[in-house]
Amino acid sequence: MIHNDQILKTEQKALEINLNQKIYGTFAEIGAGQEVARNFFQAGAAAGTIAKTMSAYDKIYSDQIYGPEKSGRYVCESRVYTMLDHEYDLLDERLSTCRLDTTFFVFADTVAAINYQKTIKGNGWLGIRFQLKPCSKPNDLIIHVKMLDNDNRLQQEAIGVLGVNMLYACYHYHHDLDKFVHSLKDGLEGRIHVDMMRLSGPEFSHIDDRLTSLYLVKHGLTDVAIFDAEKKAQHASEFLYKKSVMVVRGNFRPPTIVTNDVIKSGFQQFMEEPEVNPDKSYVLTELMLDSLFVDGEIDEQDFLDRTELLCGLGHRVIVSNCSNHQMLINYLNDYKIKRLGLVIGARELLEIINEKFYNNSDGRLLVAFGELFTRNIKIYVYPASHESEDGLLQASNLPVPAGIKFLYQHLLDSHQIVPIEDYNKDLLHIFPFKVLHMIQNNISGWERLIPAKLVEIIKEKSLFTTAPEVEELV
Repeated sequence: MIHNDQILKTEQKALEINLNQKIYGTFAEIGAGQEVARNFFQAGAAAGTIAKTMSAYDKIYSDQIYGPEKSGRYVCESRVYTMLDHEYDLLDERLSTCRLDTTFFVFADTVAAINYQKTIKGNGWLGIRFQLKPCSKPNDLIIHVKMLDNDNRLQQEAIGVLGVNMLYACYHYHHDLDKFVHSLKDGLEGRIHVDMMRLSGPEFSHIDDRLTSLYLVKHGLTDVAIFDAEKKAQHASEFLYKKSVMVVRGNFRPPTIVTNDVIKSGFQQFMEEPEVNPDKSYVLTELMLDSLFVDGEIDEQDFLDRTELLCGLGHRVIVSNCSNHQMLINYLNDYKIKRLGLVIGARELLEIINEKFYNNSDGRLLVAFGELFTRNIKIYVYPASHESEDGLLQASNLPVPAGIKFLYQHLLDSHQIVPIEDYNKDLLHIFPFKVLHMIQNNISGWERLIPAKLVEIIKEKSLFTTAPEVEELV
C-alpha cells in the first residue's frame, strides 16, 4: 500500500491534538528527558491536552512511585506497563467524574539514550493507554525502539518525534493498521527502528499481531520482527537475552513432514553442543519478506496461512527483511546470544558460498566469510536429493568453486559447517511446491505429506486454496 498523504510535521500533529479538547492526559517519561511532552508544550495550547507531566530519573524515586523491577532492569516492557497502570489509575480516579466528555490517555516511556562512552547504543520502551470514546475501557499501544543517531541529543529528539507520532496515530489512524504503522516513522526516516509493536484493547480486538509485525518490516521500520506460537508480538530482549538460538529460514509453503524433520534433527544436534544449555535454547522459524511478494505485492493472506501452520507447530516466527544471514546475525548479536545455529539446506548453502565467492573477487573473500562464520555461530546443513554416487547433496560433497575449496574445507574441519546426521533419507523426495500444488488442486494424498496436526487446520480454515503457485525452496 502506498501512502500519498502529505506527511504532517511533528508541530502540526502536536498542535492538532492540543486543539482537540476531548483528548487529555498524562506524560510520564524516564531516562531520556521529557522529550515527548516538550513537543506538545512548544506547539502551543498544551493546557488543552496535558493534565500532568513527570519524570523520575533516580531509581530510588522511581521505585517509590512504581515499585521495584524484579529483573533489576528499568528499560523493559514490564516497566512501561507498570507506569501505565499507575498513572492511568490516578487519572481515572481524579478526573473521570468531572470530565465526562473526555477521552483520557497516558503516555509512558523508559529510555536509555546513547552514553558518552558509546557503550549503550540507545533503545527504549514506549506505551500509550488511551480511550477512543469517553467513559470506555482503554486500549494499549506498546512499542520497542532502537535509536540510530550517534548522538545523545539527537536520540532524545527522535524519541520526542516518535511519541507525537504514536499519540497522533492512536486518535487519527486507529481505523487503518497499515497507515497506523507507516505513520510512526514520519520525520524519522533512517533514525529509528521499531522492532516490536502491540496494539490491544476493546477497539482493537480484531488486530492480528502477525500483520502488525509484517507491516513494521514492510515499511522499513525494522529488519526483524518476532511473534510467538500464540501469534502475539514479542521482542528478542524479553526472551532471548543470553540464550542459545537455532534459526531455520524457509518459505514454509506449506510446512511438510520434511520441514518437521529439518527442525527436529537440526535442533537435536544443536542441543548436543557442549556450549548449549537445552533448557535455555529456542527454535525460531524465519520468513523473509522477499518470499511473500506476488506480482510486486505482498500477499497478506498467504503470509497468514503460512504462519498459521508454523504457530500450529508451536514455533516462534521471525519476519525479516534480511537478504543475507549476516543481517540477522547482527540483529541477534545485540542480545548476547550464547550460541547461534543456522539450519540451511545444502542447495541454499551452495548459493550463499557462490554468491560470496563471485561478489568478493577483489581480495575481500576472507573478510566476507569471516563476517558470516564467527566464533559462536555454527551452520547445520540438511541434505538434498542429488545425482551423485550416494544420491545426496550434503555438506561433505558440496561442489564449491575451486578457488574457495581450501577455505570451505577449513570450515568443515573446524566444525563451523556441520552436516545434520540424524535425518530421514526417505523424506527427501518431498518438495513443498508439489505438496502445495496437490492442496490447491484437491489431489488426494497430500495429507500424508503434512504433519498430522496441520492437516485439520488446513482443511478447517481452507488454507492455500487461493494462493498462486510459486516454487518453494524449503
